[in-house]
Parts: sequence; C-alpha cells; structure tokens
Amino acid sequence: MTQFWLKFVLKSDATFGRGDGVAGLLDREVQHDAYGLPYLGGRALKGLLVEECVNILFALKCQGRAERWRITAQRLFGLSGSQDEDQALIRIGEAHLPDDLRQAIRIGFERNELTRAQVLNSLTSIRRQTAMEIDGTPKMETLRSMRVILRQTPFEAALEFRADPSKDDLALLAACIKALRRAGTGRNRGRGEFEAWFLDAQRSDVTQNYFQWFEKAVLEGASQ
Repeated sequence: MTQFWLKFVLKSDATFGRGDGVAGLLDREVQHDAYGLPYLGGRALKGLLVEECVNILFALKCQGRAERWRITAQRLFGLSGSQDEDQALIRIGEAHLPDDLRQAIRIGFERNELTRAQVLNSLTSIRRQTAMEIDGTPKMETLRSMRVILRQTPFEAALEFRADPSKDDLALLAACIKALRRAGTGRNRGRGEFEAWFLDAQRSDVTQNYFQWFEKAVLEGASQ
C-alpha cells in the first residue's frame, strides 16, 4: 500500500463540528478524541477534496480538456453515491494533530499530568455571536456560542492508495490539495481558512512537483 500525507495549518479559527453542543455551555462543539485533541473526519476531508476536484473539472470542461481528468477523478475518488465510491483508489484518514504532539499528550495522560479538558481548552476557545437589528441592537434570544480551534494549529491526514497511483492520479490530487482553502462550520464567513500541502511518505513537500506535472499535462492537452 502506497502512502502519502495531507498537511494543513489553520490561518483562522475553525470549528470542525460534531453536530451537537454541550448543554448550558455550547451550541456547537468541535470533534475531539478521548484526549481532548480536535480532529477533522476523513469523510469530511474527502468531501472537501472532491468539491475542489469538481471545480477543477468544471474549469477544464469549459476549455474542452476535462475527459482525461474526469477518468482520473473517478479512479481516485470513485463515483459518489454508488458502490464504486467504496472502491476508490485513495483512502483518506482523519486529520489529526502531528504524531509527536499526540504522543507527548498521551504520556502526560499516563502520568496523570493532563486532563481532557485541559488539552481541549489549550487548543480551542469559545466564540459568542448574536444577530443584530437594523439599528445595531442585538436581536432577542439569538446569542450563540461555538468552540473554535485556534489558528496556527497544524493537522495531518494519511492518504493511502490501494494500488500504486499513476502520475496523473498524484498530479490531480496535488491540484485538489493546492486548491483547498477552508473547512468546517462558518467557512463562508471567514472561519476555517487554512493552507494545505501534499507530502510524500517521508513527509517531504511534493505539492509543487506534482502540480507542475498537472499544469504541463493540461497545457499539452490544449495544444493538441
């Protein structure tokens, strides 16, 4: 099995919501594990990549250059909503904090030096907002609270291939990763902005290497 990595670092606070809140404290809580470490689910991350892939294919279709990459996208991600999705070439894992930090926190737990609440509170904060009337006064009963993961927090997700990927597979994936910009609740309102990179098995940045292959292949297709 061939493995690569997707790394991203938050440029603004983010909420990777788990779908509920905490009674009396929060309307929206972030996904976090037993140690209090926030994470982004693999399915959500795949959805973001597929969304960017669709945008890329649409742009290529407008130029009459989509067919080669449509086939590549189908091989990479499978067909959404069908059994083929389960046979996608790539498996995208959950995006967690870096391994060395997670290991240090586990040791802290084993030594009874840390609690889940301490870890969660060190990596997150609570933001409150309310809807406003036209005259600038707060609307009644619209106060909402949301936990956010603090900017500059790094995440890594394993990208595992069922079989050896082709150069086109890696090139399109690099283009999708390079296009990633935001994730989580409120991403259309300034939250969840990040910068992402495509890493090889040794965690070296190969984003530009494969993206240049994608650019070259697209330009060559235009000249044919």
